[in-house]
Amino acid sequence: MQRIRLLAPALAILAGLAATWAALELGGGAAAPSLQDPGPAVRYGVPMATMLRNVAIAVAFGGAVLACFALVPRSRDWHRTLDLAGAAAGIATVTHGFVGFGSFRQVVSNPVTATNDFGQLLQFFFVEVETGRLLLGTLLALALLTVLLLVARGPVPVAATVVLWAVPFWLIASGGHAGGTANHTIAVSSLLLHLIFVSIWLGGLLHVGLLARGHDADGAPDVADAAYGDVLLRYSSLALASFAVVAFSGIVSAWVRMEGDWLSDYGVLSLTKAALLVVLGCFGAWQRMRMLRPAATLRERVPGRAIALLLALELTVMGVTAGVAAALARTPTPVAEVPPGAEATPAEILTGRPLPPPFEPARLADQWSIDPLWSVICAMLACFYLAGVARLARRGDRWPLQRTVAWLAGVALLWWCTNGALNLYQEFQFSLHMLVHMLLGMAVPVLLVPGAPITLAMRAIRKRRDGSRGGREWLMAVVHSKYLEVLSSPLVAAGLFVVSLWVFYYTPLFEWSMTEHLGHIWMVVHFVGSGYLFVQAIIGIDPGPARPPYALRLVLLLGAMVFHAFFGLSLMTGDALLLADRFGAMGNGIDALADQRVGGGIAWSVGEIPTVILAIITVVLWARSDRREQVRTDRAAARDGDAELTAYNDMLERMGKR
Repeated sequence: MQRIRLLAPALAILAGLAATWAALELGGGAAAPSLQDPGPAVRYGVPMATMLRNVAIAVAFGGAVLACFALVPRSRDWHRTLDLAGAAAGIATVTHGFVGFGSFRQVVSNPVTATNDFGQLLQFFFVEVETGRLLLGTLLALALLTVLLLVARGPVPVAATVVLWAVPFWLIASGGHAGGTANHTIAVSSLLLHLIFVSIWLGGLLHVGLLARGHDADGAPDVADAAYGDVLLRYSSLALASFAVVAFSGIVSAWVRMEGDWLSDYGVLSLTKAALLVVLGCFGAWQRMRMLRPAATLRERVPGRAIALLLALELTVMGVTAGVAAALARTPTPVAEVPPGAEATPAEILTGRPLPPPFEPARLADQWSIDPLWSVICAMLACFYLAGVARLARRGDRWPLQRTVAWLAGVALLWWCTNGALNLYQEFQFSLHMLVHMLLGMAVPVLLVPGAPITLAMRAIRKRRDGSRGGREWLMAVVHSKYLEVLSSPLVAAGLFVVSLWVFYYTPLFEWSMTEHLGHIWMVVHFVGSGYLFVQAIIGIDPGPARPPYALRLVLLLGAMVFHAFFGLSLMTGDALLLADRFGAMGNGIDALADQRVGGGIAWSVGEIPTVILAIITVVLWARSDRREQVRTDRAAARDGDAELTAYNDMLERMGKR
């Protein structure tokens, strides 16, 4: 079994290189261009280096995720996994350096020399050209993550490293196939999801294979490590969720880049990759249902040799899949990736998509702007919540129906704001952008907070007994962290909610959110998050800092209403057009300044409706609290013969005599 564990990764790499070469030949991804042929070393070497980089990234990121959610901190398996993850990050950095230089050689065919002229060409490509900047940023991010993985050994530093992996993933996704100008946002979001969850799935698989030990052999297992069967079950849960996201993002990516042309070279390679991923998913399902579940139920040792053989086969298929994916990234897509031409409208130049039909209420039902990233986030929020409710029901516990309805309604509204007609039209009209903002910042949190997701998670997620950290432990660490304690305090939450509104629209943050997809993602996260913290401080059920008295809560709500009103009035009466070079040049026949004033009215009116609802809920909760206090006082008086009131009257009598 030891020999199997050592040979399986090497076999997977060899299979991946062979698959890369075969897919390049099939799809023409390494065909010599008619002008400036960089040579076969670059044409074949760059895709193969890309395959090795992608596998190394998966091993590094998948190892960090596996350590955070499946292994006991500072155990033997923990250190082994992080050591391998750090080494893999270093390999990813080196191979990405070759990818970057090879990409440069595909553009510049001048002889490689040590002269200033060649150095200036390098500087121009990696500083001035967008593709070069993305490659350089990815290289620097991978180098930094290599250092962090080699030195980080505590749970929190490793978790921070997992979060920082979003940087290279985003840069790689931004530099991949864009799927055509009109679908650039969809293509980047789907590729980002694909990269993250493929890395969790396939990278974690390699680590699980290397951690395989002969549990059916003699000898006691290391008491410092979690049982290998538990690690496999935890990994299989991650792999199951990852498989679902990979399937969804793969379908979206194929649709964007092919638009139904499945018989093209790109289509054939896409179908091949999809079939390989399905095979891997079947391996995982069979392993979970036929080996892991029975072993966990019967408290038996996991058959180490069988697991090792199965994982070796899975790793080989994984290598072939990575090779096909690397060649697919170099294969021309049926949908041409071209920038707007001379015939493009102003709207296409500014937004990258054609001008939609004029907005009217009927457009809310027949116009969409799907964002795969937020679709996956909303699906996870709904599915995990329902899974928690179902687990409580199987246990015989009751969870209030109104909380479930409120949560699902909030998630549905969040999905519609980020995928529906308003998400499309907010790029072209300021008033509809403001409507989306008010719904995200006020209406969505008012629905999500009564769902009490943290309370549900604390009751539904099983507590780990072996020292590892699962979802429950990480949630508790975040909820009780000093950082969140400060942000969720009532005064800070109210200040963040109110002040960020002014800062966002009167600083370059507004332009960034409208011109860059990353800025738009940040906008949604920030305003939903700040609104959630504010609403949680007013009517929250989940644990958090001590909430202020009800009178102070009403004062905070009144202050928020006043600031919203002033902000709306400033837009309604102002003569300066925000982002004039965008909204004023859209060419949609709309008076941009008048539309901005309508947006100010929306900020004033629509933004106040949830605040009024919060005020009503606060008053109702205040009245209920007073009634509960009165009932408590009456019961205490019945028990002790109203001793408190008697003592108070005696004190008044003594004061009167003095």
